[in-house]
Amino acid sequence: MVGLLLRVLPFWVREPLLIVVGSVFGVRIMYLAVRDSDRVAAGIGTVFLVFTAIRIYVVVRALRARRNPSPATSANGAAVDAAAQPQPQGATGPRPGPGTPKKDHNAWGQAVAAVALFGAIGAALWLAPDFTPSDVNTSQPASCSDGTHEKLPKAYKHTPRPVTGEELCKVLNRPDLAKLLGTPGETATTASGSNNTAALTDGKVAEPEAQVAFDTYTVNVSATYNDMTTDQYVKLMKFGNEQNIKTLTVLGRPAVLFSDHTMKLEINLGSGGSGGPVQQGPLARTLSVALDRHDRGGYCDITVWSESGALPNDSALLHIAEKVLPGIPERSAR
Repeated sequence: MVGLLLRVLPFWVREPLLIVVGSVFGVRIMYLAVRDSDRVAAGIGTVFLVFTAIRIYVVVRALRARRNPSPATSANGAAVDAAAQPQPQGATGPRPGPGTPKKDHNAWGQAVAAVALFGAIGAALWLAPDFTPSDVNTSQPASCSDGTHEKLPKAYKHTPRPVTGEELCKVLNRPDLAKLLGTPGETATTASGSNNTAALTDGKVAEPEAQVAFDTYTVNVSATYNDMTTDQYVKLMKFGNEQNIKTLTVLGRPAVLFSDHTMKLEINLGSGGSGGPVQQGPLARTLSVALDRHDRGGYCDITVWSESGALPNDSALLHIAEKVLPGIPERSAR
């Protein structure tokens, strides 16, 4: 169909059309090839540009031929025109002589109109990817959903200056979080926060948390407002299954690094089925930091894991803590 249209179109419409299309697609493909370092795309773009250069050369030769016709061509053309077009009876005007050139306004008008029309089409094709709503949406990372503000549990009212899950999510979901994890090319796929209470406390201990997930890693941050100090926390971990325990100081606060497995729960939604038992999930690395410099009780846990089981360096957790902790008010004296 395209080949038939190109054969039917006049020369002064077809050639400018090919030039515009070839130049637009050639430049665009070359731009993408340079940006993505794609040799195949560079080869395709080069073909388009070479094809466009050939069409420009053909048009330039045609324009020169129309402006400066050869004497033989003029004489033969004039003789053919005179023989093919009989003079009406009674006509007294002189016949066009062999040296009278044809006007080029029709050819130039067709060329200008074709270039303007298909230039507009080419510009639309060029700019469309930058203004398409779907592209804009896919390029944006996940944001913390405001939604309807849930009612805070009573434990938050009895805790001095507690951070909420929404506030934690905004602190954690930083533009440079993927870079801190060592995967700067990724964008957050999900981001959420919740106002929980600590387990086995009958809802008396506030424990807000936030989670941001990427294709490679998932980061979870929680703040537990209990009376347990970091020293007590370390002693408790030694009785558990935590691995690679390492004490340190972060922003002047006592902290501890340790590893443990996440929990994996599978739910069978089939007819008559029930949820399976809780299984051991992938290994996670956690940095626990006291909520204040004097370690009066309470801690902030920063946990990272991946479905593949790979973990970033401990330095990634330390960098995340240095960015997140200033957004959590220190616990005051009680």
